[in-house]
Amino acid sequence: MKYTLVILCFVFMASVMNMFCQPGSSLPDDEIALGKQLFFDSILSSTGNISCASCHRPEFAFADTARVSIGVHGRQGVRNTPSAMNLNSAAFFFWDGRATTLAEQALIPISNPDEMNLPVDSAVSRLNNSRYYKAAFRKIYKTAPCSANIGSALAAFQVSMETLDTPFDDWKANQNEDAVSESVKRGFVLFNGTAKCVRCHFGPDFSNTEFRNIGLYNGRELRDSGRAAITRNPADLGKFKIGPLRNVALTAPYMHNGMFSTLRAVIDYYDQPDNFVKDAVNRDPLLATPLNLSDQDKTDLENFLRSLTGKSLVSL
Repeated sequence: MKYTLVILCFVFMASVMNMFCQPGSSLPDDEIALGKQLFFDSILSSTGNISCASCHRPEFAFADTARVSIGVHGRQGVRNTPSAMNLNSAAFFFWDGRATTLAEQALIPISNPDEMNLPVDSAVSRLNNSRYYKAAFRKIYKTAPCSANIGSALAAFQVSMETLDTPFDDWKANQNEDAVSESVKRGFVLFNGTAKCVRCHFGPDFSNTEFRNIGLYNGRELRDSGRAAITRNPADLGKFKIGPLRNVALTAPYMHNGMFSTLRAVIDYYDQPDNFVKDAVNRDPLLATPLNLSDQDKTDLENFLRSLTGKSLVSL
Protein backbone atom coordinates (compact mmCIF):
# COMPACT_ATOMS: atom_id res chain seq x y z
CA MET A 1 0.00 0.00 0.00
CA LYS A 2 2.82 2.37 0.90
CA TYR A 3 4.58 1.81 -2.41
CA THR A 4 1.30 2.19 -4.32
CA LEU A 5 0.75 5.62 -2.75
CA VAL A 6 4.30 6.67 -3.64
CA ILE A 7 3.77 5.60 -7.24
CA LEU A 8 0.45 7.44 -7.41
CA CYS A 9 2.11 10.59 -6.06
CA PHE A 10 4.79 10.41 -8.75
CA VAL A 11 2.14 9.90 -11.45
CA PHE A 12 0.15 12.90 -10.16
CA MET A 13 3.22 15.16 -10.02
CA ALA A 14 4.26 14.07 -13.49
CA SER A 15 0.83 14.96 -14.87
CA VAL A 16 0.93 18.38 -13.18
CA MET A 17 4.39 19.14 -14.55
CA ASN A 18 3.31 17.96 -17.97
CA MET A 19 0.41 20.43 -17.83
CA PHE A 20 2.80 23.26 -17.01
CA CYS A 21 5.58 22.32 -19.45
CA GLN A 22 3.95 21.97 -22.84
CA PRO A 23 1.97 25.11 -23.81
CA GLY A 24 3.20 24.96 -27.40
CA SER A 25 5.77 23.43 -29.69
CA SER A 26 7.38 26.56 -31.16
CA LEU A 27 9.04 29.31 -29.15
CA PRO A 28 7.71 32.91 -29.39
CA ASP A 29 9.53 35.25 -31.74
CA ASP A 30 9.46 38.36 -29.56
CA GLU A 31 8.45 39.84 -26.23
CA ILE A 32 4.87 40.51 -27.35
CA ALA A 33 4.35 36.91 -28.43
CA LEU A 34 5.78 35.64 -25.15
CA GLY A 35 3.49 37.98 -23.20
CA LYS A 36 0.50 36.75 -25.18
CA GLN A 37 1.43 33.14 -24.42
CA LEU A 38 1.60 33.93 -20.69
CA PHE A 39 -1.64 35.94 -20.80
CA PHE A 40 -3.59 32.92 -22.04
CA ASP A 41 -1.77 30.28 -19.99
CA SER A 42 -3.26 29.04 -16.70
CA ILE A 43 0.22 28.17 -15.41
CA LEU A 44 0.16 31.49 -13.55
CA SER A 45 -2.72 30.49 -11.24
CA SER A 46 -2.46 28.29 -8.15
CA THR A 47 -5.07 25.83 -9.41
CA GLY A 48 -3.87 25.79 -13.01
CA ASN A 49 -7.30 26.67 -14.39
CA ILE A 50 -7.38 30.50 -14.38
CA SER A 51 -5.43 32.71 -16.78
CA CYS A 52 -5.36 36.46 -17.33
CA ALA A 53 -7.70 35.86 -20.27
CA SER A 54 -10.25 34.18 -18.00
CA CYS A 55 -11.24 37.66 -16.78
CA HIS A 56 -9.92 39.74 -19.68
CA ARG A 57 -11.83 38.09 -22.51
CA PRO A 58 -10.77 38.92 -26.09
CA GLU A 59 -14.30 38.97 -27.51
CA PHE A 60 -15.23 41.68 -25.00
CA ALA A 61 -12.22 43.94 -25.66
CA PHE A 62 -10.29 42.06 -22.96
CA ALA A 63 -12.82 42.98 -20.26
CA ASP A 64 -15.43 40.75 -18.58
CA THR A 65 -19.22 40.52 -18.80
CA ALA A 66 -19.70 39.91 -15.08
CA ARG A 67 -20.11 42.65 -12.47
CA VAL A 68 -17.05 41.16 -10.77
CA SER A 69 -14.90 38.34 -12.12
CA ILE A 70 -14.52 34.89 -10.66
CA GLY A 71 -11.05 33.73 -9.65
CA VAL A 72 -9.67 30.46 -8.26
CA HIS A 73 -11.99 28.27 -6.19
CA GLY A 74 -14.94 30.39 -7.33
CA ARG A 75 -13.78 33.43 -5.36
CA GLN A 76 -15.30 36.76 -6.39
CA GLY A 77 -13.32 39.90 -7.06
CA VAL A 78 -14.29 43.21 -5.48
CA ARG A 79 -14.33 45.49 -8.56
CA ASN A 80 -15.35 45.23 -12.18
CA THR A 81 -12.66 43.99 -14.59
CA PRO A 82 -11.64 46.81 -16.96
CA SER A 83 -10.38 46.33 -20.50
CA ALA A 84 -6.69 45.46 -20.84
CA MET A 85 -6.56 47.36 -24.15
CA ASN A 86 -5.69 50.96 -25.06
CA LEU A 87 -3.58 51.68 -21.98
CA ASN A 88 -0.56 53.32 -23.61
CA SER A 89 -1.45 56.78 -22.35
CA ALA A 90 -2.29 55.60 -18.83
CA ALA A 91 -0.22 56.83 -15.88
CA PHE A 92 -1.88 54.60 -13.28
CA PHE A 93 -3.44 51.14 -13.30
CA PHE A 94 -6.30 49.49 -11.42
CA TRP A 95 -9.35 51.54 -10.49
CA ASP A 96 -7.53 53.00 -7.48
CA GLY A 97 -4.22 53.58 -9.28
CA ARG A 98 -2.19 51.32 -7.02
CA ALA A 99 0.26 50.48 -9.85
CA THR A 100 2.19 53.04 -11.88
CA THR A 101 3.49 50.77 -14.66
CA LEU A 102 1.92 48.02 -16.74
CA ALA A 103 4.70 45.64 -15.69
CA GLU A 104 3.88 46.25 -12.02
CA GLN A 105 0.16 45.89 -12.72
CA ALA A 106 0.61 42.60 -14.54
CA LEU A 107 2.01 40.79 -11.49
CA ILE A 108 -0.60 41.88 -8.93
CA PRO A 109 -3.53 39.68 -10.13
CA ILE A 110 -1.22 36.65 -10.12
CA SER A 111 -0.66 36.89 -6.36
CA ASN A 112 -4.11 38.24 -5.45
CA PRO A 113 -5.90 35.53 -3.37
CA ASP A 114 -9.23 36.30 -5.05
CA GLU A 115 -7.82 36.13 -8.55
CA MET A 116 -4.98 33.76 -9.48
CA ASN A 117 -3.71 33.19 -5.93
CA LEU A 118 -0.13 32.30 -6.82
CA PRO A 119 2.80 34.02 -5.07
CA VAL A 120 5.04 35.62 -7.68
CA ASP A 121 8.02 33.58 -6.44
CA SER A 122 6.01 30.42 -7.09
CA ALA A 123 5.08 31.67 -10.56
CA VAL A 124 8.77 32.25 -11.28
CA SER A 125 9.59 28.72 -10.08
CA ARG A 126 6.90 27.20 -12.27
CA LEU A 127 8.19 28.94 -15.37
CA ASN A 128 11.76 27.92 -14.56
CA ASN A 129 10.59 24.31 -14.17
CA SER A 130 9.00 24.45 -17.63
CA ARG A 131 11.40 23.51 -20.41
CA TYR A 132 9.30 25.51 -22.84
CA TYR A 133 9.22 28.73 -20.85
CA LYS A 134 12.80 28.48 -19.70
CA ALA A 135 13.88 28.27 -23.34
CA ALA A 136 11.45 31.02 -24.39
CA PHE A 137 12.71 33.50 -21.79
CA ARG A 138 16.33 32.76 -22.63
CA LYS A 139 15.56 33.34 -26.29
CA ILE A 140 13.87 36.70 -25.69
CA TYR A 141 15.68 38.05 -22.62
CA LYS A 142 18.91 36.03 -22.59
CA THR A 143 18.14 35.03 -19.02
CA ALA A 144 15.85 32.76 -17.02
CA PRO A 145 12.29 33.75 -16.04
CA CYS A 146 12.11 36.25 -13.15
CA SER A 147 9.47 38.59 -11.81
CA ALA A 148 10.84 41.53 -13.81
CA ASN A 149 10.77 39.88 -17.21
CA ILE A 150 7.43 38.15 -16.57
CA GLY A 151 5.92 41.58 -15.89
CA SER A 152 7.74 43.02 -18.90
CA ALA A 153 6.40 40.35 -21.24
CA LEU A 154 2.80 40.71 -20.05
CA ALA A 155 3.10 44.49 -20.31
CA ALA A 156 4.48 44.28 -23.85
CA PHE A 157 1.45 42.27 -24.94
CA GLN A 158 -0.94 44.81 -23.43
CA VAL A 159 0.93 47.74 -25.00
CA SER A 160 0.46 46.08 -28.40
CA MET A 161 -3.34 46.14 -28.04
CA GLU A 162 -4.21 49.61 -29.28
CA THR A 163 -7.44 50.02 -31.25
CA LEU A 164 -7.10 52.08 -34.44
CA ASP A 165 -9.59 50.47 -36.83
CA THR A 166 -12.86 51.99 -35.67
CA PRO A 167 -15.55 53.69 -37.77
CA PHE A 168 -14.73 56.87 -35.84
CA ASP A 169 -11.07 56.68 -36.95
CA ASP A 170 -12.16 56.01 -40.52
CA TRP A 171 -14.26 59.17 -40.34
CA LYS A 172 -11.78 61.45 -38.60
CA ALA A 173 -8.35 60.11 -39.59
CA ASN A 174 -9.24 58.97 -43.11
CA GLN A 175 -11.80 61.74 -43.71
CA ASN A 176 -14.38 59.21 -44.87
CA GLU A 177 -17.69 61.00 -44.29
CA ASP A 178 -19.63 57.82 -45.05
CA ALA A 179 -17.89 55.84 -42.28
CA VAL A 180 -20.37 56.94 -39.60
CA SER A 181 -23.98 58.06 -39.42
CA GLU A 182 -25.26 61.57 -38.89
CA SER A 183 -26.29 60.45 -35.42
CA VAL A 184 -22.65 59.60 -34.61
CA LYS A 185 -21.53 63.00 -35.83
CA ARG A 186 -24.12 64.75 -33.66
CA GLY A 187 -23.05 62.56 -30.72
CA PHE A 188 -19.44 63.64 -31.19
CA VAL A 189 -20.51 67.29 -31.02
CA LEU A 190 -22.48 66.60 -27.83
CA PHE A 191 -19.53 64.67 -26.36
CA ASN A 192 -17.33 67.73 -26.81
CA GLY A 193 -19.99 70.23 -25.82
CA THR A 194 -23.25 70.07 -23.90
CA ALA A 195 -22.69 66.60 -22.45
CA LYS A 196 -19.27 67.66 -21.02
CA CYS A 197 -17.78 64.17 -21.61
CA VAL A 198 -14.55 65.58 -23.07
CA ARG A 199 -13.68 67.22 -19.74
CA CYS A 200 -12.73 63.78 -18.45
CA HIS A 201 -12.30 61.70 -21.62
CA PHE A 202 -9.92 63.08 -24.23
CA GLY A 203 -6.83 62.24 -26.28
CA PRO A 204 -6.31 59.30 -28.65
CA ASP A 205 -7.94 56.77 -26.32
CA PHE A 206 -10.55 59.11 -24.81
CA SER A 207 -9.01 58.56 -21.39
CA ASN A 208 -7.28 60.64 -18.73
CA THR A 209 -4.54 60.35 -16.13
CA GLU A 210 -6.72 61.84 -13.40
CA PHE A 211 -9.00 60.38 -10.74
CA ARG A 212 -12.55 61.69 -10.39
CA ASN A 213 -15.46 61.18 -8.01
CA ILE A 214 -18.51 60.75 -10.24
CA GLY A 215 -20.88 60.31 -7.31
CA LEU A 216 -20.79 56.57 -6.67
CA TYR A 217 -19.72 56.80 -3.03
CA ASN A 218 -22.04 57.56 -0.12
CA GLY A 219 -20.36 55.64 2.70
CA ARG A 220 -23.24 53.16 3.06
CA GLU A 221 -24.26 50.77 0.27
CA LEU A 222 -21.71 52.52 -1.97
CA ARG A 223 -18.68 52.41 0.31
CA ASP A 224 -15.69 51.68 -1.93
CA SER A 225 -13.40 54.60 -1.08
CA GLY A 226 -11.35 54.21 -4.28
CA ARG A 227 -8.19 56.28 -4.58
CA ALA A 228 -8.36 57.35 -0.92
CA ALA A 229 -7.51 53.80 0.17
CA ILE A 230 -4.13 54.26 -1.54
CA THR A 231 -3.33 57.89 -0.78
CA ARG A 232 -5.06 58.15 2.64
CA ASN A 233 -6.14 61.60 1.51
CA PRO A 234 -9.77 62.47 2.43
CA ALA A 235 -9.97 64.60 -0.72
CA ASP A 236 -9.61 61.40 -2.78
CA LEU A 237 -12.61 59.72 -1.18
CA GLY A 238 -14.72 58.05 -3.86
CA LYS A 239 -12.34 58.93 -6.69
CA PHE A 240 -11.50 56.35 -9.35
CA LYS A 241 -9.28 56.20 -12.42
CA ILE A 242 -10.70 57.50 -15.68
CA GLY A 243 -10.40 54.71 -18.23
CA PRO A 244 -10.33 54.75 -22.05
CA LEU A 245 -13.57 54.71 -24.04
CA ARG A 246 -12.35 52.79 -27.06
CA ASN A 247 -14.38 49.57 -27.46
CA VAL A 248 -16.61 50.68 -24.58
CA ALA A 249 -19.68 49.20 -26.26
CA LEU A 250 -18.18 45.74 -25.65
CA THR A 251 -17.13 46.14 -22.02
CA ALA A 252 -20.43 46.18 -20.08
CA PRO A 253 -21.18 46.28 -17.20
CA TYR A 254 -19.81 49.71 -16.37
CA MET A 255 -18.23 51.66 -13.50
CA HIS A 256 -15.84 50.29 -10.87
CA ASN A 257 -18.67 48.26 -9.31
CA GLY A 258 -20.37 47.18 -12.53
CA MET A 259 -23.64 48.82 -11.44
CA PHE A 260 -24.78 49.85 -14.95
CA SER A 261 -25.46 47.12 -17.48
CA THR A 262 -25.85 49.27 -20.62
CA LEU A 263 -24.36 52.35 -22.22
CA ARG A 264 -27.77 54.00 -22.14
CA ALA A 265 -27.91 53.51 -18.36
CA VAL A 266 -24.51 55.21 -18.04
CA ILE A 267 -25.70 58.15 -20.13
CA ASP A 268 -28.91 58.36 -18.08
CA TYR A 269 -26.80 58.49 -14.92
CA TYR A 270 -24.60 61.34 -16.12
CA ASP A 271 -27.70 63.18 -17.34
CA GLN A 272 -29.46 63.05 -13.94
CA PRO A 273 -27.07 61.61 -11.30
CA ASP A 274 -29.35 62.56 -8.38
CA ASN A 275 -31.98 60.16 -9.72
CA PHE A 276 -29.56 57.31 -8.97
CA VAL A 277 -27.53 58.45 -5.93
CA LYS A 278 -29.01 61.34 -3.97
CA ASP A 279 -26.53 61.42 -1.11
CA ALA A 280 -23.18 61.12 -2.89
CA VAL A 281 -20.14 62.28 -0.90
CA ASN A 282 -17.45 64.50 -2.43
CA ARG A 283 -18.95 64.31 -5.95
CA ASP A 284 -17.13 66.22 -8.70
CA PRO A 285 -18.63 69.71 -9.30
CA LEU A 286 -18.94 68.82 -13.00
CA LEU A 287 -21.95 66.70 -12.08
CA ALA A 288 -23.64 69.31 -9.93
CA THR A 289 -26.07 70.41 -12.65
CA PRO A 290 -28.27 67.97 -14.63
CA LEU A 291 -27.50 67.86 -18.36
CA ASN A 292 -31.17 67.61 -19.37
CA LEU A 293 -30.39 65.65 -22.51
CA SER A 294 -33.20 64.73 -24.87
CA ASP A 295 -33.87 61.14 -25.94
CA GLN A 296 -32.33 61.97 -29.31
CA ASP A 297 -29.24 63.42 -27.59
CA LYS A 298 -28.83 60.20 -25.62
CA THR A 299 -29.21 58.07 -28.74
CA ASP A 300 -26.64 60.19 -30.56
CA LEU A 301 -24.16 59.94 -27.70
CA GLU A 302 -24.59 56.18 -27.52
CA ASN A 303 -24.09 55.83 -31.27
CA PHE A 304 -20.92 57.90 -31.05
CA LEU A 305 -19.58 55.66 -28.27
CA ARG A 306 -20.40 52.59 -30.36
CA SER A 307 -18.40 54.06 -33.25
CA LEU A 308 -15.27 53.66 -31.08
CA THR A 309 -15.43 49.86 -31.40
CA GLY A 310 -12.62 48.23 -33.38
CA LYS A 311 -13.80 46.49 -36.54
CA SER A 312 -11.53 43.51 -35.82
CA LEU A 313 -13.23 43.03 -32.45
CA VAL A 314 -16.72 43.13 -33.96
CA SER A 315 -15.78 40.13 -36.11
CA LEU A 316 -14.71 37.95 -33.14
